[in-house]
This record gives sequence, structure tokens and C-alpha cells, in this order.
Amino acid sequence: MEIYQISVFLENQTGKLYELTDILSRNGIDLRAINIAETSDYGILRVITKDTQKTMDVLADHGFIATKNPVIAVGVKDEPGGLTSLLQILSKENFAVEYMYSIFGQPNGLAYMILRVDDVDAVRDMLKKHDIHVAEGADLGLN
Repeated sequence: MEIYQISVFLENQTGKLYELTDILSRNGIDLRAINIAETSDYGILRVITKDTQKTMDVLADHGFIATKNPVIAVGVKDEPGGLTSLLQILSKENFAVEYMYSIFGQPNGLAYMILRVDDVDAVRDMLKKHDIHVAEGADLGLN
């Protein structure tokens, strides 16, 4: 199952993040991962939810500008050096990471790194050849 991230453009104003999360909450949308990057004028909120299409529809209905993109979730040991070993493999295999964020403290002892890369399928295949755990939706509670 492909994992999709939704990116939402938000004005950098007090209450905008609350407004968005309140709308999602009132529509029964469960956030599985969240990240926000900001500039002085706007922010980009990135979320992974259990129902990507419903989330996109709700956001559009409320006037938010949003896009969805495939991402890859990679399980690394939740210990010092866990991320370093993943990044070493990506670097040696010449794959660039546009950005990433994490989901820590999973019951299986792994931290999941959410990666935005140019070619999700190629990175997934390469990581599997290196016996790196590539998460499925169920690993992140998306099913």
C-alpha cells in the first residue's frame, strides 16, 4: 500500500493551525504524522492520515490549498545511529532526500522516518535489497 502525505499551505497567522486541526477533528480524521515548516508569511503543514482522499476533500471544502504526494516510511532502530545507517545507504546508492520527519516510539521498537524522495518505488526496492524495513500502511496504523 502506497503511503501519501498531504501538504497544506497555511497563512502564518495565529489560529490557522488550530482552525485546520479542528476541521479535521470534527470530520473524524485521525492524524498519524504531522510536520510543519514555516516562513515569515506562510507555513507548509505535512500530514499523513488514515483516509487521504477524505482529508483532501474536507480541506478543499474548507478552502485550503493542499496537494498529496507519495512518501516512503522506513523503519530504523530507535537508538543512536539508527538514522545514520539508513542515510549512509541512501548516500552510497546516490538517492537524495528532499526532506524527512519521524514518528518515534512505536511499540515494535522502531522509529519510522517519513522520506520524500524523487522515486519512491526505486528507493523502496533498493532498501528492501539491503534488508531495511520499508513500512506498509498497517505499520503506521493506516489500515
